Formats: sequence, structure tokens, C-alpha cells
Amino acid sequence: MTAPDRAAMVRGPGPVGARLVVLLLLLTAGVWSAVTLDLDLRGLWPGRDGWQLAADFFGRALTPALSHEGVDIPPGAPPLLVSALHAAMRTVIFAAAAMLPSVVLGLLLGFGGSTAWWASARARGRRGSVSAGARLRSTAGPAISSVCRLVSALLRSVHELLWAVLFLAAFGITPLAALVAIALPYAGTLAKVFAEMIDEAPRPAAGALREAGATPAAVFCFGLLPGALPDMTAYTLYRFECALRSAAVLGFFGFPTLGYHIAASFENLYYGEVWTYLYVLVILVVAVDWWSGQVRRRLVT
Repeated sequence: MTAPDRAAMVRGPGPVGARLVVLLLLLTAGVWSAVTLDLDLRGLWPGRDGWQLAADFFGRALTPALSHEGVDIPPGAPPLLVSALHAAMRTVIFAAAAMLPSVVLGLLLGFGGSTAWWASARARGRRGSVSAGARLRSTAGPAISSVCRLVSALLRSVHELLWAVLFLAAFGITPLAALVAIALPYAGTLAKVFAEMIDEAPRPAAGALREAGATPAAVFCFGLLPGALPDMTAYTLYRFECALRSAAVLGFFGFPTLGYHIAASFENLYYGEVWTYLYVLVILVVAVDWWSGQVRRRLVT
């Protein structure tokens, strides 16, 4: 046996082999789950009524309603397209209002959860004498980081729909309930990603400032944060796109977003109105996606 062969045996399977093992494990877990849940694909085959409902619904996809389909429209009600635009605007307002506290909380938890603000102090402490402030950061830093990461994990582990059910019971159908339901899990997700982006930011500028005698706050704000800020901003814009969809979905709980009008029209079998609201939602998401994509491209490249 040659030396390369012996080295390969010591190293174990290469990247391709490791990926294949992971893929096989995932496939095995999927098959085992399907057997455990007693899944039957025949349950996806609708009956005659189901096919008729699907035909009626998708048959209106090419002919969305341009006016209300109901016969009992109250006097003074806005036209359908105006109502759809108002619902789209409320969806944007809900998403933007929820993103503000989620970004603020995400920044606080992300900074606290990162290791960048205390790892350097610990490294210097191992090499020699450090100041009392650096010693305090190196001692308390790991505990604070663990607590912040735990809080962010707890926030994002509960979906916004479950948060909505909780806050609906507490506050009723109010804008505050929808705002908090979106803001909490989004803050947890932002905190996790922000912490990782700060930890993975380029360190040469921070090291140069530290060697020049800059304060820890100056090192973080001017040497470390600028390298992570473009990616953090880009990811925040992406989460705003997600918040639009979440705000629309919360309309099914009764909040006056696009989802509320979609659910009401579907319950009344006004499929043309449903497609009108759906198309407005698609246009809104595509427009925001294009705008945020332009901003991300300018920031990251």
C-alpha cells in the first residue's frame, strides 16, 4: 500500500463521500418518517367535488375581477382595485412597523451574542497583563454571549403564527398583536445572523486599530462593524420581504392586510376577487424584491 493510500485511509471519506453519507441519511429519515406517519399519496387525489372546486378556482386565474363580485356591497364602498391597493399599503405598513423593533432587538442580541467584543480581550489576557475593563469583558463575555444566543433561539423557535395566536388571546385583533407576532421571531433570526456576520467580518482593520491603542468601542465601531454592515443591511432587506408575506398571512387571523381580503373573498366563492388580491400581493412582493435586490447589489459588491 502506497503512502497516499494510507493517508487517505487515515483521513477517512472525502468531501464527496461525506455529502453522500449525509444525503443517504436524509433520505432514510424521510422514508422512515413517511412510514411512521402512514402517508398515502392517494389522499392527494381529490374527489369529483374537489376537482370541480379546483376547476372553478383556477379557471378565474386569467380573468381576475376588476369590480366587486358581491351583490350586497355597502354604499360608499371603495372599488375593488382601490381596496386591493389600500390592503397592499396596510401590508407594507404592518411589515415595516414590525421590522423596526425586530432590527433594534436583533442588533442588541446579535452584538451580545457575538464573540468579537470579548474574544480579543481574552486572547490578550493570555499573553500578558490587561486592563480591568478587558479582564471584565473576557470573564463576563462568554456568559453574556450564551444568554443572548439562548434568547434569540427561543424567539425564533416559535413561528409568527403561534405568536399571533398567543397575542390575539392577550390583546385581541389589534395592530399591536400583529406587530409583536412578527417582530419577536424576526428579532431572533436577525440576532443569530447578525452575530455570525460580526464574528466572520474581516479583522485586519480592527487589529490595526487595536495595536494603535484605540478603545474597544472604537475598534468595534470603526474596525469591525463596517465590514459586516453591508451584509447585515442586505439580510435585513431580505427579512423585510419575508415580513411582507408574514403580514399578508396574518390577515387570515382578521388583521386588515391582503390575507384578510383573500380569505373573505374565498369564503364567499368570489374567486375573481381572490385572484385580484393574489396578483396584487405577487406584484408587491416582486417590486420589493427588485428594489431590495438593487440595494443589496450596491452594498455587497
